[in-house]
This record gives sequence, structure tokens and C-alpha cells, in this order.
Amino acid sequence: MHESLDLSPDSLVVAAGRPDRERDAPVNPSVVLSSTFIGTGPLGAGDRGYGRYANPTWEAFEDVLGRLEGSAEPALLFSSGLAAVSAALSLVPLGGVVVMPGHSYAGTVQMASELADKGLFTLRLVDIADTDAVLAALTAEDRAADLLWLESPTNPMLGVADLPVLIAEGRKAGALVVVDNTFCTPLVQQPLLLGADLVLHSVTKYLAGHSDVVLGALVARDPGLRDTLLHHRALHGSIAGPWEAWLALRGLRTLALRVERSQASAQVLAERLDAHPAVDRVRFPGLPQDPGHERAAAQLKGFGSILAIEVGASGGHSGAENADALVRALRLWVPATSLGGVESLIERRRRHVAEPVSVPDNLVRLSVGIESAEDLWADLSQALDALPGHGG
Repeated sequence: MHESLDLSPDSLVVAAGRPDRERDAPVNPSVVLSSTFIGTGPLGAGDRGYGRYANPTWEAFEDVLGRLEGSAEPALLFSSGLAAVSAALSLVPLGGVVVMPGHSYAGTVQMASELADKGLFTLRLVDIADTDAVLAALTAEDRAADLLWLESPTNPMLGVADLPVLIAEGRKAGALVVVDNTFCTPLVQQPLLLGADLVLHSVTKYLAGHSDVVLGALVARDPGLRDTLLHHRALHGSIAGPWEAWLALRGLRTLALRVERSQASAQVLAERLDAHPAVDRVRFPGLPQDPGHERAAAQLKGFGSILAIEVGASGGHSGAENADALVRALRLWVPATSLGGVESLIERRRRHVAEPVSVPDNLVRLSVGIESAEDLWADLSQALDALPGHGG
């Protein structure tokens, strides 16, 4: 791609990470299956050397994601989202303090809690939507936080953080600020441009977009921080496979179209679900009555494609029982964990033992895909109507 082109993210996601335009060159980067690379003498900066340090297939994806997030540095691809989480948490000094949303992705909270239980650092869990509580936690107990972990909207409660304020105050307090941007993708928000130090993605989700790879990524604003994380990746071996990296790059090319379609459908479905008598509550920042609506409208380029509903009790059945019945009755929606794929996924989150008990046991998370919104609604409607007390 010509470096002087000033491209929108919708174009950048397609154009970046391509081979040089030479006669008969391939349009797409190749899959490089090699464990080692030819070289003599001392390894210098930019030398690949060995397959644990670098791979051309990773580099193409890393180039695109780094540019999308507004960084001058390429991203770093990891073997999974949690491998990227582990690398980010390795930045906390021994005995340090981490401030993190209690309703972050369950794997993130579980990892941080286990590390805290081992005495590696102190963990302060907060409601990320409560700005005052987060600011208080940054300097509580006469020890300022070393790392502020942000996730917005949160998984699965869809809480929206005041990112500009929290990022600024986190850095002012001396904390390294990490933002999990998996739900939004860089097409909806770019935390590095707000001053965050590090952005994390579960590439498995929207970036790859087809539920066929497990990968993670980190994007650093500072080259020194990237070098530290690169060293961690190479030393700990949390590297991506070339095939997975190639599939992720292929999926990334359609990100703008997928996000546009799924966000539009999510808005339609949220409004209809909000009016259905079997649903006690819809959590979606695109609804005007949602607690995070004003922040999301001010901060985001869209409201995302994830929503959550709390299914009501009826006919002698609890909300959790009705939630399970809803999921079982669906025919187009896929009852599975994860999110961000082309197919619409649904699950009751408390079926996971690691999910915090503060998540309502009747909460169902919906990841809206790219199918027809009318077909998705028809499937949801028939399943909700079939619940006890609602015609079933």
C-alpha cells in the first residue's frame, strides 16, 4: 500500500498488509511455514532468525491492526486472547496494584485473581461505569495503581466506561493503562488515540470473524513497551501459528462490512426485545434508556453488536430456567460461547462456573452476526413466545 495515502479505517482494513506491487506479485501475503530463517553472524534488529521470534505471515496482520488502532507500531499477535492478557499482566511489578472491572471478561478476572492470590500483586475490582469509584481505587490505601485495566463495554454486562476521563486520570496517577477493545474493534473506538498505553484484542472474535481461529493481540503506543512485550512473547512461547494468522488476516478484510451489518441488526433486535413481555431487561448502549447510552453516543462510532437480556420468570419457572429454554428453542441462533463471528451466537452466561455471581443467572448474551435481522428476530420471537405464560 502506498504509504502516503490517507485512508479511512474502512479502506485501511482492506489495503494494508499487502505485498509490494511488483509485476506478477501475489495480491495476498503468503502463508510462510518455516521454523527458522537463513542468516549468519549476530542477529540484529529486524532479523527473523527463528520461528519463535517472527514470521512474515504474522507481520502482515500485525501491520494492519497496528495501523487500525492508530499506532506507529505494528501490533503483536499472540496464540490466544488470554496469552495476550498474560503478557499485559506481566508488566505489573511484583507487589504492585491492578485496578480492573469486576465484570471484565471472566478469563481476565480469573487470571488476575489467581495471580493476586499468589501474592504477585494486589487486585482492586471496580464497577467500571462508576467513574468516582475507579478514580478512588487508583490511589486507595496509600498505594497508587501500577496498571489500570479498562474494558468498555464490559463483557457480559455491557457497562460503558468514561474512557477519556479514566485514561487521563490513570496516566496522571502513574498507572499503565490497558484497554480491552475486543467488543468495539478499532472501527468503533481507538483507545490509543485517547492516550491509552496498550490495547488488547481477542482476535478470535471480530477481527478474525469466522469462529475458526484462536488468537490474541496487543497494540502498544510506545516502541519501548512493544519491545518489552515482544521479548515476553518470544521467551514464553505464546506465538501464533502461521495458518491461524493468515486466516485472521483474511477475515479482517471484511471487518468494516461485518461490523456495519451486525451493529444495524443489533439495534433492531434490542428495540424489539425491549418490547417483549418475556424479557425483563435489555442491556444495550444503543437504547436511549440504557445507563451507558450517553457515554457510548459520545465516545463510540456505533453501539456494537453485543447485547444481553434478562429473561423473566413465568409459569412456575425461574428466569434462569426460562433462559435455558429460550436458548434450546432457537433454530437459527447458534447456542455456543464466544462472539464476533459471522453467525449469531447466544448463551446463558452463568453456565460458565467462572462467571461472577454478580452476573444475573437469567442473563443471556447475544452476539449478533450478519444474517437477516428479520430472520434473527423471527427465531427469537418464536422462542420467547413459547415460554410458559407467553403462549407456550
